[in-house]
Amino acid sequence: MMRIDVLSLFPAMFEGIFGESILKKATEKEAVTYNVINFRDYADNKHSKVDDYPYGGGAGMVLKPQPIFDAVDALKKEQKSKPRVILMCPQGERYTQQKAEELAKEDHLVFICGHYEGYDERIREHVVTDEISIGDYVLTGGELGSMVVIDSVVRLLPGVLGNEDSPILDSFSSGLLEHPQYTRPADFRGLKVPQELISGNHRLIDEWREKESLRRTYQRRPDLLETYPLTDRQMVWIEEWEKSK
Repeated sequence: MMRIDVLSLFPAMFEGIFGESILKKATEKEAVTYNVINFRDYADNKHSKVDDYPYGGGAGMVLKPQPIFDAVDALKKEQKSKPRVILMCPQGERYTQQKAEELAKEDHLVFICGHYEGYDERIREHVVTDEISIGDYVLTGGELGSMVVIDSVVRLLPGVLGNEDSPILDSFSSGLLEHPQYTRPADFRGLKVPQELISGNHRLIDEWREKESLRRTYQRRPDLLETYPLTDRQMVWIEEWEKSK
C-alpha cells in the first residue's frame, strides 16, 4: 500500500478531494492511505511562526527550515522509510505522465506545500528529492499543484481504476495523445460513429485508433513527435497529412 503524506498550512483543503471519486475508491481498495499534516504544529516558537523575512531584504516572506525539517524527520522515523519528498514549486521540473508513472512505483511520498514568497534554500538542498511544477504559472500555494500530482499518481496504482488497460491507453502514456472515443448511439442526429469502430474487425479498430492517436498528436502537440519513435507506416501517414495541407 502506498502512503502519501502532505505537509500544508491549510489541511482542510484536502478533505474534499481525498473523500471523493477515484481517490476515495483507492483508499477503500487499500491501494493508498493519505495523511495531511499542518507543519505549523512543528514550529518551535510560542507563536507557531513558520515564516520570516528574507536575508538581504526583499518583498514577501520565506518559509523557515526548522518546521519542514522536523516534520519530515518525524515522518521518516515513524514510517521507518526513505520517502520521495516532493516540493511543489514553479522552479521545478515540468510535470509529465512519465513522472507520474515513476512516482506510482514508490511506497511513500511526501508533498511539501508552501505559501508566501518561497522556501529557505536549505529545504531544497537537504530535504527535498524532487521539485515539481505543473505549469509555467504561479499559484498562491502548493496545495492545488500537489492535488494534481496525487490524483495522476494514485489512478495508476494497481486495481484503482478497475480496468487495468485504462492507464496504459491514456494520453501521454504511449507518448501520443489518446485517440477519439465514441459510445452509443452509433448515429446521433446524423453524426455517425466511424465505421471501423463498429465493424467488429479488431485489426481495423486497432489500426484506426493508432492512426487517429497519431493524427491528434500531429495536429495538437507536434512537439511530442520530435522524440517519438515513428514506424514506417506512421511516417507514411504523416507524409500524407503534410501533402494535404
